[in-house]
Amino acid sequence: MKYGRALRSDTVSRIVMSDESERDLLQIGDYIAEKLKSRRSALTTIRGIRQAIDKLEDFPLIGTPLSAIAGVDTDYRFVGYGNYLAFYRPKDGKVYVDRVLYSRRDYITILLGDLPDEDGV
Repeated sequence: MKYGRALRSDTVSRIVMSDESERDLLQIGDYIAEKLKSRRSALTTIRGIRQAIDKLEDFPLIGTPLSAIAGVDTDYRFVGYGNYLAFYRPKDGKVYVDRVLYSRRDYITILLGDLPDEDGV
């Protein structure tokens, strides 16, 4: 269990959901319930995403650093459930959840905006 301790915080972190992340969850639930015609799947998906986020209270570093897969310097980390990713930043005993996005979206641009290319353009 030595690796679990590295991910666990000495204190419980408080989760702070942004307005956008709450809106994202509502839109995800609405899309699944209305467009895909499955209220049960919508509830299961939203519950699963929330459970993944809730784990961050005790394990704020459990998520993958975005910089590990995107090659950009950022404090963002993410946890997933199904096809969805919750992007967050642990800071000062809190976990700030900024967005919850479908994993096939261009989440780098959504989170960080247009980044300059190698030439700085």
